[in-house]
Amino acid sequence: MLKDNIRSIRKQKGLSQEELAIKLNVVRQTISKWEQGLSVPDSEMLISISDALDTPVSVLLGESVTETASRDAEGNNERMDEIAEKLEIINLQLARGKEKKRTIWRWIFISLCVVTVVILILIASTGNSYLEWDYSNPELAVSGVIIHAFVWIFVRIAPFIILGSVIGICMTIRKH
Repeated sequence: MLKDNIRSIRKQKGLSQEELAIKLNVVRQTISKWEQGLSVPDSEMLISISDALDTPVSVLLGESVTETASRDAEGNNERMDEIAEKLEIINLQLARGKEKKRTIWRWIFISLCVVTVVILILIASTGNSYLEWDYSNPELAVSGVIIHAFVWIFVRIAPFIILGSVIGICMTIRKH
């Protein structure tokens, strides 16, 4: 909603992200984050965006032009309260999205850690029985070499995978 409105109105006015950023005294990446929905401007910045784009704040927040035109002059405090409420809703939506991504990443790290440990246990429990195979048979020799290469590489990178997964799990735990 807000992100789409900022982008479309900016483009309608013929402004690039860089030009709007200069008008607002922010970096271009800030405009990009707003337009991608990765962050939202605070109420003061929303008013500055409104001024820079010559568009009412209510339109930026999703109200149609006809609703804005027909609205009576209710006072600045009520307008600011409406803006604050809409921004709060947008911030809650962003927070939910971030929490969902954080949860997904946490489960990916947990799964990666568990799968790595299970594979290590399987490797340890089966031993190196492939070393006793008859390597005079070409197909068996190729299979043995592939298995040995996998085991050799996996055993060496597994500690890093586990360590990275544990760090990832710790970083994605929500701190209250």
